[in-house]
Amino acid sequence: MTANTLLSHHVRGASFTKASVSKHSAVLIALGFLILLIATLHALSPYGLTYFDISYMSAGGVTLALASIGLTLVVLTGDLDLSGGAVISLVNVLIASVSHDGTIPMAPLVLLAFGIGALIGAVNGLLVAVLGLQSIVVTLSTMFICQGVALIVMATPGGSVPAEFSAALSGDLLSGLVPMPLVVIACACAFWLLLKNTRLGVNLYAVGSDRHAATASGVSVIFTRFMSFTIAGMFYSAAGIFITALTASGDPLIGTSLLLQTFAAVVIGGTMLGGGRGGCLGSLIGAYVLTLLVNILLVLNVSAYFSPIVDGTLLVFAVLLNTVSRGDISDRIKAVWNACTDASSPRTAGARLARIHLDRPDQAHEPVTEVRAGWLHRHRAEIGYSIPSYLALAVVILVTAALMGGLSWNYFNALLVLSSFLVLLALGQGIVIISGGLDLSVPWVIAIAGIVFTGTLSAHPDVPWGYVALLAVLIGATVGAVNGMAITLIGIPPIVTTLSMNSILQGLALLYSDGTPKGVAPDALKSFMSVQSGGIAPIIWFELIFIALGVFFLSRSTFARRIYAVGSSDRVALLSGVGVRRTVLASYVVSGTLAASAGLLLTGFNGQASLGMGDEYLLSSIAVVVIGGVLVTGGRGGFSGIVGGVLFLTALQTLLNGTTLPFAFRSIIFGLVILGAVVALRERSPR
Repeated sequence: MTANTLLSHHVRGASFTKASVSKHSAVLIALGFLILLIATLHALSPYGLTYFDISYMSAGGVTLALASIGLTLVVLTGDLDLSGGAVISLVNVLIASVSHDGTIPMAPLVLLAFGIGALIGAVNGLLVAVLGLQSIVVTLSTMFICQGVALIVMATPGGSVPAEFSAALSGDLLSGLVPMPLVVIACACAFWLLLKNTRLGVNLYAVGSDRHAATASGVSVIFTRFMSFTIAGMFYSAAGIFITALTASGDPLIGTSLLLQTFAAVVIGGTMLGGGRGGCLGSLIGAYVLTLLVNILLVLNVSAYFSPIVDGTLLVFAVLLNTVSRGDISDRIKAVWNACTDASSPRTAGARLARIHLDRPDQAHEPVTEVRAGWLHRHRAEIGYSIPSYLALAVVILVTAALMGGLSWNYFNALLVLSSFLVLLALGQGIVIISGGLDLSVPWVIAIAGIVFTGTLSAHPDVPWGYVALLAVLIGATVGAVNGMAITLIGIPPIVTTLSMNSILQGLALLYSDGTPKGVAPDALKSFMSVQSGGIAPIIWFELIFIALGVFFLSRSTFARRIYAVGSSDRVALLSGVGVRRTVLASYVVSGTLAASAGLLLTGFNGQASLGMGDEYLLSSIAVVVIGGVLVTGGRGGFSGIVGGVLFLTALQTLLNGTTLPFAFRSIIFGLVILGAVVALRERSPR
């Protein structure tokens, strides 16, 4: 072999090694961080890490690891799945409620649990892959449906499982030599390694990298996406089975806290949101990174209130780390700088072309004939998408009137008052969705606005409450600005940004209030929400004016036209001279401001603020936007239809409150309503 040949082999080998390291850099970083955490725990422990410590820590991370593997399969194809935590809760309560007396063998229950997970995943896959619906909205709906079913099965924690079942999954193997949780993890890893080398495993990456190219190459994109959701559902079931064995009881809310953690584990493990890169082994490492970090915080006696902040911050940090490892961050900074300074950038060039066109002398005096169509013709599409929400509202009102033997003005007065919070939220959420985004930070923006408002007034009673209200609203605007900057300048996906922000705000609210919100709403705000003048609550006049301004804003303002342009195609909008980043940033600022304002109104209505006071408005704020005819992928819809969706959902909730149905049914019905609206008003997304 010649010297040149040896040199060629050396260069190719070095290039291969460099490419391999770059490809797996995020996983290697996560693995290094995991080793560092293990070493830290070993140093903090008086006797080092014992067999008991290893068994305990391995058991504590299995549930999150299995759920993260399931989510990874979906993310690899470019989709998202928010239903994992609810499936875990459902499986947990089903097993604990049926097996508590020990009369039913556990093997059939375990098989049934896997079947339930596969069925839920198959439904998600059918709606997303076959019908072409948006995965975020579909899985958010199934999340609430599964959560409602779990609450029906078991309203409060309870139940039990046989001791043998718990020992079989959380005990030891080979006479105490190997913890069973490690065996479970080994089986999950073996399954992934086998799947990765099958045609389906290869297709997962192909579909996530480029669906059009995958289709051209003969890959069945629909089948691949369908199977990713189905197998993911089975992994969620496996997580539910294991946590049932670990706790030996059932809890209908046990999977709620896992939503953010599963996303964090997937991203920490190097899987790219958007698909095509990553793997389940990295997600497993990410799950144990989070588990060990929590253990270290417990050893250091750090307040549990910091846990949501740590989870949210870690998720954002992991996304940033992956961005840096891909080299995208420098490109994005250059793009932002060029867009702001370079006269040849698309935005500036588009504006310059517009100015040249307007300044041309040969066209300066040409007569312009403008044929303006009638109002009905110009808004016929929006009216068509809005009508279903008002027809549904009419049906609910008629059913309510039939059940109550007629309706008085008090009913409509209450309907408008109860809808006032959602009207504000819906405009903000609607603007974000029309621009192509989604705001999941709404619940704790509402809560922290109310908590800071009453807490500040309690600590400083001499300060006028109007100034404190302004402070709370500014907090919401600031949160929206941070969301917008993270999305537009850094490139963090909206769902990751707002989900992380929601978790961080939860921790900040807990720290600020020390777990118990203080103070009450001022009497003037209470009167604004409840005291009637001439049979009409003052908030109703405000609501009607707000609706009129909102309709005008989304139909006639320049900013609204930019929102629709960005939602339809951000690339085309950029080439047309629209400031895409400024528009998206402003949409999140509006959403945060209106969410904080809704928190103030809700505080005045209830008389005080409370932790979790905004939780029930997350699905509602998205549901009314979709029911009102807004396309979940952006670019279509109007506020008049959204108002119809608000009134319909509020009337439906009022009707359900007047029945003997359990509270959990409301979550199920809301989820079914939004799914029905998405199916009925959908526009097929690319497959």
